[in-house]
Amino acid sequence: MHKVIVAEFLTLDGIVEDPDGSGGTPHGGWAFRYGPGPVSGDKFHLGTVLDTGVKLLGRTTWELFARIFPTRDDEFSRRLNAMEKLVVSRSPVDLGRWTNSSRLDGDLIEAVTQRLRRQDVLVTGSGTIVDQLVAHDLVDEFRLLVFPTVVGKGRRLFEGATAPLDLELVSSEDAGAGVLRQVYERKGDRCATHS
Repeated sequence: MHKVIVAEFLTLDGIVEDPDGSGGTPHGGWAFRYGPGPVSGDKFHLGTVLDTGVKLLGRTTWELFARIFPTRDDEFSRRLNAMEKLVVSRSPVDLGRWTNSSRLDGDLIEAVTQRLRRQDVLVTGSGTIVDQLVAHDLVDEFRLLVFPTVVGKGRRLFEGATAPLDLELVSSEDAGAGVLRQVYERKGDRCATHS
């Protein structure tokens, strides 16, 4: 069984909203105040997931990434550009702007459950999607870059949690500039709920 992996930038107070400032919120841009090191390249150590998995994105996150990555030519961007991407959106999206992108038709939870039979599912940003996956107990792993800042308000990572979520810290390391790279997995038999 494959995994659902959520990779997020996160403040110390659990905020995931507007890390780059593109959302125009008063508190946005907090992740980029720490220099390019913690936010560039394969910062989440995704490795082969970039080559074999599928990236699931909401429209807003997809549009942001579609403006950034298609013109980049570093190794991480090339792998991300080649990755299959599914966009969840009720609004029209010009999918031709980013290669290997298609619209997810049908029910999100059913589609993710079907994908688990054949490949890893990676979600970055896309708070509404993460909320739904957390609410349905489908996330196996959280890969977080925790920034040493508190913004006080905004969308929090676990807004979709409806019950306790027991996680196990499997790694924590310095990602530079005081940023921690942390990986949490669901405790117990992580794949039992996907069967």
